[in-house]
Amino acid sequence: MSQTAVAIANTVRFGLRSAREVVEAALEALGTRNQAYQCVTRLLPERALHMADTLDARIANGDPVGVLAGVPFGVKDLFDMEGIVTTAGSTVLKGNPPATQDAAVVQRLIAAGAIPVATLNMDEFAYGFSTENAHYGTTRNPKNTDCLAGGSSGGSAASVAAGLLPFAIGSDTNGSIRVPASLCGVWGLRPTQGLLPLDGVYPFVASLDTVGPFAGTVTDLQRVFEAMNGHALDDIEDVRSLRVAQLGGWFTQDVDPALLDGIARIMAFFGSRKEIELAEVARARASAFVISAAEGGNLHLSRLRKVPMDYDPATRDRLIAGAMVPSAAVVQAHRFRNWFRAGLHELFDEVDVLIAPATPGPAPRIDQATLSVGGRTVSARANLGLFTQPLSLGGMPVLAAPLPPATAAAGLPLGIQIIAAPGKENVLFAIGKALSHAGLAGYPVQGASVADTD
Repeated sequence: MSQTAVAIANTVRFGLRSAREVVEAALEALGTRNQAYQCVTRLLPERALHMADTLDARIANGDPVGVLAGVPFGVKDLFDMEGIVTTAGSTVLKGNPPATQDAAVVQRLIAAGAIPVATLNMDEFAYGFSTENAHYGTTRNPKNTDCLAGGSSGGSAASVAAGLLPFAIGSDTNGSIRVPASLCGVWGLRPTQGLLPLDGVYPFVASLDTVGPFAGTVTDLQRVFEAMNGHALDDIEDVRSLRVAQLGGWFTQDVDPALLDGIARIMAFFGSRKEIELAEVARARASAFVISAAEGGNLHLSRLRKVPMDYDPATRDRLIAGAMVPSAAVVQAHRFRNWFRAGLHELFDEVDVLIAPATPGPAPRIDQATLSVGGRTVSARANLGLFTQPLSLGGMPVLAAPLPPATAAAGLPLGIQIIAAPGKENVLFAIGKALSHAGLAGYPVQGASVADTD
């Protein structure tokens, strides 16, 4: 399944391969290879094959089909799928009634011809950066299975990186698309907050939650996002004329040197030496922590009082702590967020794009508990969002772009964040495509050549 989504859709639409053949191959790959990665929580064979047969009949009849015709995909376990209980990476919700319809963005993808084949692993209730799940296992990084895939959308990122699926969808609150995309070497998008509907998506932090896609190529990612958004993006005619700046200060400390070298090459490509240092980034990150803890904890408080032992212990402890955050602290965090967001948005009067690392370095080993930040030994898991959490407060669209294999640290992928003004996803994709064509971004998925990822 290392073919791109665009290639699969073309072969199906023009009758070179049936949608059933494509879906059967995807289901077989997921069923036989998932044990190595633990990225799947549930396969959807009956529904997927029925949808494939229906699509094949439409094509045989000459009926029009969507741009993602016959393309199999997976959904993070917090998206509603009709007829299935939405478990959000937990067993706590197993007694809930099945969903009566698919989540809104899943419906849009199906309308474009795509076929859901699996639900994918995640941190329980999306509270984490590592996809270590007490109920469904730890998702392993396809680039090195001794390492974390990142989270909380780790199953989505790993399924694409392993070549099991051409694309998958996940959610991003504080970095849950950008972190696993970076660690697994795939493309991911956190869209402008509020742009895509969250109907049918189990919430974590309502004031920060977004949903978005993962893909092995930037072209696939754009095609999938356009289907999720409901319309095509406007083209950017002269990408090299865009004003590009690097985020400095906080975003250049405790960063793997190979990652900074990759960013330097990108800045040179655009002929820019501009560096911007944001004020109060540490407070921005702290505000994101407070808001997430408080909203997440209060969402689960009544259930925690009734069935606390049904939760993953690590998740339970964080949620209980969050529910105890004083309301005054939450109010101050939101006030700070408004100030910080306004400052971020003002930056786009002078630049079109900001570049920053997505994570401090490559994926940690599963048995690696700590890393060094600012000369201090800190939790590896908690600090994977060091560079994503502050930017979440701004609500801007962020493209997670993998650096090429030549930039890899210890043979593992590295990734960057490309940030634009709200509603400017077309700018992000224009930059991503330019970097991919220049060999400055893009990492081959498992079983694919470098050419397949252009």
